[in-house]
Formats: sequence, C-alpha cells, structure tokens
Amino acid sequence: MNIRGQTQAQAQAPPGMMDGIGVPVAPNPISRKKGTGVRAWLLLDSSGQKQVVEAGKHAIMRRTGLPARDLRILDPLLSYPSTVLGRERAIVINLEHIKAIITANEVLLLNSRDPSVTPFVEELHSRILRHQGAAAAAAASDDSKLGKVYESEEAQSRERKGEDGDEDEDPNPDPDPEAKGQSKQNDIQDGDGMKILPFEFVALEACLEAACSVLENEAKTLEQEAHPALDKLTSKISTLNLERVRQIKSRLVAITGRVQKVRDELEHLLDDDDDMAEMYLTDKLQQLHSSSASSINDDDDDVDHHLDVDDSIPPEISLEAGATAAASDEDNQHDDRLLVGVSRESRASTTYSTTTKHLDVEELEMLLEAYFVQIDGTLNKLSTLREYVDDTEDYINIMLDDKQNHLLQMGVMLTTATLVVSAFVVVAGVFGMNIHIELFDSDFAGNREFLWTVGGSTAGTIFLYVVAIAWCKHKRLLE
Repeated sequence: MNIRGQTQAQAQAPPGMMDGIGVPVAPNPISRKKGTGVRAWLLLDSSGQKQVVEAGKHAIMRRTGLPARDLRILDPLLSYPSTVLGRERAIVINLEHIKAIITANEVLLLNSRDPSVTPFVEELHSRILRHQGAAAAAAASDDSKLGKVYESEEAQSRERKGEDGDEDEDPNPDPDPEAKGQSKQNDIQDGDGMKILPFEFVALEACLEAACSVLENEAKTLEQEAHPALDKLTSKISTLNLERVRQIKSRLVAITGRVQKVRDELEHLLDDDDDMAEMYLTDKLQQLHSSSASSINDDDDDVDHHLDVDDSIPPEISLEAGATAAASDEDNQHDDRLLVGVSRESRASTTYSTTTKHLDVEELEMLLEAYFVQIDGTLNKLSTLREYVDDTEDYINIMLDDKQNHLLQMGVMLTTATLVVSAFVVVAGVFGMNIHIELFDSDFAGNREFLWTVGGSTAGTIFLYVVAIAWCKHKRLLE
C-alpha cells in the first residue's frame, strides 16, 4: 500500500481504532464491554428460579428504580462501609462480602462467583423455596377456610329466607372480594399460626445472618488463636512471641472496626421508623395497587352519579332554561368531573404516603433487633479479647519495668563498688610513688608496716562499700 492509500485508510478508520503504526485494527469487544460497565448479576426470583444476567448500570437503575449513587455503594472497586438502604422499590445491601439488591419479588447479587458467597447463595435459594412452599400452603388453607365460611353463611341465609319467606336482599352483603384477597395476602399465616414474612424480609434476613455469622466465626477463630499466644508471651518474652501478638492485635483492630460498622448500621435503622417503613416493599406495592384501583372505581362512580343526575332532569326544565343554560351546565359538570378526578388522585397519593409513613414496623424491628443482639454480642466478645490483650501488654510492661529496675539496682551497686575500689587504688598509687621513705628501707618478709597498710586499706574499702549500700537502702534507692 502506498502512502496515499495508507492515509485514506487512516481517515476512514474510526478514532481509537488504529495501532501504533497507523494501521486500522478491529475493536476489542472486551474493552468495549468494560467501558460500558456491564457486570454479571445473579437473579433469584420469588419462585426460586436462578439465572445469570449481564446488565449495565442504567439497566439496573431502570429495573430497580435506584439512583446512581446507590449503585456506587455496590461497586467492588470502591471501598464503602457496611450499608443497608431502604428505597422506594428496592433495598440495597452492602454487608461484608454480600452485595445485593432486594426488590419485592427478586434478589440481584453482584459477586455471586466469589467462593465466599457461594454458601450464601445456596442458603438464600433454600430459604426462598421454603418461603414459597409455606406461602402456597397457607394460601390454600386460607382458601379452604374461607370457602367453608362462605358455605355456612349461605346456608344460614337460605334458612333465614325459608323461615321468613322474605326475598329481600341480605342486609349484610359480602364485602368486596378484592379487599378480602388483599387482606388475605397481608395476613398469610402458616400452619402454626405464625405470620409469614414478605419476600424482601426473607432475603434481608438471609443477608444479615450470613454477614453476622461470618463476623462471629472470624471473631471466634481469632479468640482461639489469641489466648495461647498471649499466655505463651507472658511465660517467655521473645521476638517471635511478640510478633505473633502484634499480628493478632492488628487482626483484632480490623475485625472490631467491621463489626462496629455493622452494629452502627443496624442501630441507625432501629432508631429510625421511617427508614424501616421504606423497607416494606410488598406492602407499599399492594397499597399502590389498591389505591389506584379504588381511585378508578371512585371516578367511575362519580361519572355514573353525574349521568344519573343528568338523566333525572325533566325535559321541560331544560327546555325552559334554553340552550345557553344547558351549555353552561355541561361545562360546569365537566369541570366538576375533572376536579373530582384530581381530588381522587391526590387523596390516593396522600393516603399511600401516610400509610407508608405510619406502617407497623414491629416485624422488621424484631428481625433487626435479633441480629443487632447477635452482632452486639460479637462486639462484646471482641472487646473482652481487646481488654485481655491490653492487660497482657500491661503485664509485659510491668515485667520489663521490674527487670529494668533490677538492672538499675545492679548498676548502682557496681558503681558504688567501683567508687570504693578507686579509693583503695588511690592509696596504692600514693605509696607507689618514687619517693624515698623509711618504709621501703627494710626487707619485705619482715616488714609488718606494709601488711598493715594493705590490710587496713582493704578493710576500709569494704567498710566504705557497706556504708554506701546501707545509705542507698536507707534512701530507698535500693531494695
């Protein structure tokens, strides 16, 4: 290819699609995939089905209704503390190794391929299957009980009609079947009479249990390693034992910080009823459906009422009023219908927000409080271990200080001995001078003065040493 053809190929190639020498290359699908932020998510729905979907950030935002700042919490490249957020349509979970999004009917896991997350996935799947089976059994039993109640009521009404011979309508008509179904969904109970938790609480409980269990196991393992190492250090202070204790203390500080973050998050949720009310996703969804259905029914009733009023007007009145009055009445009726529709919608939204704000959060509060007590017990266990480490350090410091004191005392005694020996050396130095005196004129064997001098100097040195030590003990410089 000549220079002109090469230049033309470079011009036709899109930007960023040429190598270092200017030759166009094919785009890399892996780099494009990374650039768009597509990640693999494990999806578990309320029926127990599992599938892996690849979706980008915007697709997850449209699916769950979460803003981008909440998805940033789940980014594995960023370091965020443990967080549990309740939003309009989803719950964001970032607890230790669990990064998930919980909706009213599905769970999205980000790091499902992590080996540490695999046991959690299996446990969550089994919980969802058990929840589905319990809900189906409870719904079937409720339907059978409700059918028996209906049959008994119909039998009683027939007997009443047969006795009275009256064909009037029942004064106590059956309530709305939709309302019955709605109340039945809200109060589903299992065979033991216990209320079945919604799907989002089942998934939330699995996440909390997995995170608390991991932290508790790490704390227990650290405690089992710490006690022998600390006991060995107290018996023998060595570089190896000190290094082991240093590593244990570093792990203790790290685990304590993680446990403290989880505990603070649960405490924050327990202290705020509005945050707990935001996590009732199923109830909010049912309230939204019921409010929208009731608003539609109310609008239909209002329209029928206006039509009945229009039909009830006698024809002669409308004829006497004239065409202008009839036109004005139609406009007023149309405006009234619009105002009624707007008021119905505003009242439905107000009722939904008020109901959501004043939800009974006792179930979620009991659930969170149970795991708060568990994580608080783990924190207390770590605090006790931290106190034991601190006590061991204090004991080691006391032992080192005691040895240092003994060394200082030994130094004082040796310094005192050196001082008094120096006095003896001074005497020897004085007599060793090259000065002519009568003491050195006689023989060594018969010189008693020399022996008295040496003996007296030695006795004086010992006496001075004993006096110095006694004075140091009197001044409490020595034990």
